[in-house]
Amino acid sequence: MAGWASGPLGVVQAADREIARLTAVRARAIAEFAASRPASADRQPGEPGAMSAERRAARPEVLAGVSEWAVPELSIALSISKPAAGRELERAMTLVHRLPATLDALESGLLHPGHLFPLLERVAVVADDGMRAELERDVLAWVAARAGTRHLTTPPQLADKVRRMGLGRDPKQEAADLVAALRARGAWVRTDRRPGMAVLEALLTAPEAQAVIDALGRYADALDDDPADTRTRGQKMADVLLDLVLRPGESQLPPVQAQLTLVAGVRTLLGGNAPGDVGGEPVPAEMVRALARALGLLSDAPATPEPTPDTAPSTASPVAAPAVPWDPTGLPDDSWPEHARADFDRWEAEIDARAMAGVWGGEDDPPPEVQQRWWDEEARRNAHQHPDPEEPDHDRADHAADPREDDDRDEAEPDSATPHPPAAPAEGVRAAARTAAEQAGLALLELDRALNRASAAAGRAWLDERADDRAAQARGGHLIDIAATDLDALRAATVQRRAELAALLDRTAGGALADRPRIAVIDELTGTLLALTDARELRRRSHCGRPACIRKPENCQHDLTGRPGLGPPPPTDGHRPAAALDRYLRARDSRCRFPGCRRPVARGGELDHNTPAPHGPTSAHNMTGFCTGDHRGKHQAPGWTYDLTPDGTLTVTTPSGLAAATTPPPY
Repeated sequence: MAGWASGPLGVVQAADREIARLTAVRARAIAEFAASRPASADRQPGEPGAMSAERRAARPEVLAGVSEWAVPELSIALSISKPAAGRELERAMTLVHRLPATLDALESGLLHPGHLFPLLERVAVVADDGMRAELERDVLAWVAARAGTRHLTTPPQLADKVRRMGLGRDPKQEAADLVAALRARGAWVRTDRRPGMAVLEALLTAPEAQAVIDALGRYADALDDDPADTRTRGQKMADVLLDLVLRPGESQLPPVQAQLTLVAGVRTLLGGNAPGDVGGEPVPAEMVRALARALGLLSDAPATPEPTPDTAPSTASPVAAPAVPWDPTGLPDDSWPEHARADFDRWEAEIDARAMAGVWGGEDDPPPEVQQRWWDEEARRNAHQHPDPEEPDHDRADHAADPREDDDRDEAEPDSATPHPPAAPAEGVRAAARTAAEQAGLALLELDRALNRASAAAGRAWLDERADDRAAQARGGHLIDIAATDLDALRAATVQRRAELAALLDRTAGGALADRPRIAVIDELTGTLLALTDARELRRRSHCGRPACIRKPENCQHDLTGRPGLGPPPPTDGHRPAAALDRYLRARDSRCRFPGCRRPVARGGELDHNTPAPHGPTSAHNMTGFCTGDHRGKHQAPGWTYDLTPDGTLTVTTPSGLAAATTPPPY
């Protein structure tokens, strides 16, 4: 290393060294925990419910003797996902059992945690114990030699050195690694940080990946050069990929049909900003509506605004326009009446003050078209008042051409006989002063022009924002977003939107829909799913059942608390839940209920009885959704307990005594 700094930087170095030491301590402690969870406690191959041969073969070699349930226990202890816990366990076991010298170097301060990656990736994978120990020794000696001569060793430098030193030492292992990498090929999706977006990833060989990218680029370049097509090359490549994979009727092959689960609240479909859910991932409201329109659930026609006192445009303005005619290309002159000039000056001063202060958007502001006209007239007047300094000014040029014609030209000529100092220096000083004054004046003029341009730009930006606000008000979106309940949102929606929503809920299966749309009845405070129903069921349950109320449900004023339809479906007699209960449970849990797990509940099963059947009912209060792996763990992991309360809270307790609780995700 370069040495020890003084002051705050020295504190940083000391902290980093302590972090490296504690990283080694942490790795040894995790390996000790793994040793207390042997694989011999799991169900062995051949026993019912044991780990499959494929999964067993896919586990890292260093974890072969560790129970498969050590990973979820570590994930709860560290509050991380199970994949992250698996990586932590594998890394600790690798450092302790395959790279002990590296762990010692980390603890002594020769290495820091950033150096571990190249050693784990390039040295730990060497199968032969002797070759691995020799390579590790050579690499650490190289790092120590550089540290002794004050040469820095960054992680990229170490990675390059390890790569060069490791190649060719074990050709058989390198070939086996290549085969293993080929077997790991695949494609998957991960959520992107931008709302409504996801990243599609594929692990391919380097030539295959380059060929795919090149082909997509060639397809994109072959598209017609349409001036109206503003897509970038990357956007075209993404669209080509979708066309080639999904084949929407563009080839002789049958189109691929994808199945998506779209969850959209009343407010979202009515035009509000509440987000929706597609495939378990939150997406913006506009994307939900676009997908609903593409599926034929919503019409493309915009809602016709209904004039209300809240949305009616106001014509009053605290900034009144001049009440007298005036020339838009000039400024008021002496021919203007005094009161007209005063009104104009007050109007212009207030416009500039509000633009510079960013104070816009009052309820009584004039209509956008009036303000746009003012800004255009202001811009034309500024252009006339302050010409472009780059254009030639002949008067100024002529004046600068003869510096002797200055403000002293009217003074009497001095007597030629009177001695005087040479005139050139004085004239040069006056010329330089005039030039500096002219340059300062031009700079002030340009500054004034820039301020006026900024004022006009601020005004136009405010007008655009007001236009967006008025469009949102026309849709009723702002009223929908501020509604306290969904019923208030329905009342705030336009008649057209309400009719469209009613028609959507009345539709049955057909076209691109796999099932008729359902209505999610949720608790307004907690977001908990109370019922999953449809329009016909709600109409059936919207009255008390008496003959008079059946004939005219709108007249029913009786207590409907005991009526079914606004709660979970009833229990099922058999072991497997009926269709309505199955649909409700998957909608309620959405994802695996094991603490920290984000996998979706499997389609074909994995709805677990907390109290095993037949001792426990097949009901919403006794069932939980899991992914396949965590469902196995619930029944097979030794020492684990699961407790489900009637409100859906699941508490999981590990053999170490750690307890973690989960509740159904809110809507």
